[in-house]
Amino acid sequence: MAAATEGTPMTEQEITLTEILTAREERVAIQNALLAEYKAPVISFTMNIAGPVKVTDLTHRAFLWGMDQLRLGLLQNKMKVLKEFSRNLPTGDEGYFSVDAPAEQVKSLCVRIEEDDQYLGRFFDMDVIGLNGCKLERGVERACIVCGKPGRDCASRRLHTVSELQSATSSNLRSGFLFLDRAQISALATRALLEEVAVTPKPGLVDRANSGAHRDMDFFSFQASAAALSAYWGRCFYENAWRNALRNAPDPGDAQTPAETFAALRPLGMAAERRMLLATGGVNTHKGAIFTLGVLCGAIGRLWTAETGFPDVDSILNEAAAMTRETLAQELPAARWNTAGEGLYQKYGVRGIRGQVADGLPAVRSVSLPAFRALLARGLDRNHAASVTLLHLIAAVEDTNLLHRGGPEGAAWARAQAKSLLAGSEPPAPEAIAALDEAFIERNLSPGGCADLLAVTLFLDSLEAAGKPSLPG
Repeated sequence: MAAATEGTPMTEQEITLTEILTAREERVAIQNALLAEYKAPVISFTMNIAGPVKVTDLTHRAFLWGMDQLRLGLLQNKMKVLKEFSRNLPTGDEGYFSVDAPAEQVKSLCVRIEEDDQYLGRFFDMDVIGLNGCKLERGVERACIVCGKPGRDCASRRLHTVSELQSATSSNLRSGFLFLDRAQISALATRALLEEVAVTPKPGLVDRANSGAHRDMDFFSFQASAAALSAYWGRCFYENAWRNALRNAPDPGDAQTPAETFAALRPLGMAAERRMLLATGGVNTHKGAIFTLGVLCGAIGRLWTAETGFPDVDSILNEAAAMTRETLAQELPAARWNTAGEGLYQKYGVRGIRGQVADGLPAVRSVSLPAFRALLARGLDRNHAASVTLLHLIAAVEDTNLLHRGGPEGAAWARAQAKSLLAGSEPPAPEAIAALDEAFIERNLSPGGCADLLAVTLFLDSLEAAGKPSLPG
């Protein structure tokens, strides 16, 4: 995952040649001390950054990503780490690993990490020091980041200015993180849909046990739909959000307003609906999620920066509200009641999932996300925690699907049943939720709106975790 920096932006500091040479001597001393204590090869990881400023938010995030890749590579290759630590200094970030493995194999791993990522890896300087105290050579010369020619020749002849090197560094790092984060958004949103349908039991909904109160869809319908939508989330993040955000526009006058971004997302959503219907044979499995998660991915794109990565949950929900509030306030009263949701608004004044998004998803912010995290903290596994979280949503939300199928009486009955299960001091057991599932099926009730909100909950929870290193340091 693309780990982001935490806290406030760091202060950039220019470094003198004397400070650079002193830092180099300190690194050698640390390397020698690790060799003497652990009797094992040492990885000394630094960033290759041109110019007098060696550490910025952008380079620090790249360093964290590189540390994560080293941890993962060592784990995959069953190379035992005897010692690991890092230092964040004005002269540059430094990471150290003492590794119980042949130095040549460790060096081969480091070169693969440096070469595999064409954007970020070019700036990784992963030295491996053998037991004899000598640095192993990488064998393959690196290309210049400006012109692509052999880098050693360009460096020795000083063919490029510091300004050119800094510009190429910034461009490569930003492109690298945009690529990584776009892929991450797509993966996390798809995972949320797959997790939501897999959560079992879910009263009235499709899960691994049954198809709930539905006759035209099953567990495999939802899997096919989720796969068909996998590329859509990244497009919402990138194509009509990030590149048009105010802070990234060449001319601020050309930047999209939040409402304009929402309007630009709509054709993508319509195309995604067609892909969903093709995958399911015309069955609506994820129409609500296409709208809700699509808006959230667009909001993330508007707020995204290469330096910080994904924004926090509150900022995302506030941005989603800003994108949709004005448009939906105009459209709902003027709707022609062609959909069940619009008809329910006319009859009962219930705005459904569109109203939730326009208000900043209060059911997620104040109900489901706190409940889900509290349940996980109590030791429940992800499936059980999500199953109970769905009950919290059913108890708190005016679900238009419940209202459409059961009328006000059916919706009120569903809320009362969920509240009754949640009344005890302990989370309701899966068996009790499964019994409620049978009752929902008998009454032909399905809380589809709450299912969409559960998917959002799972997505935002995973998104927050994505900003942290995936392996312990």
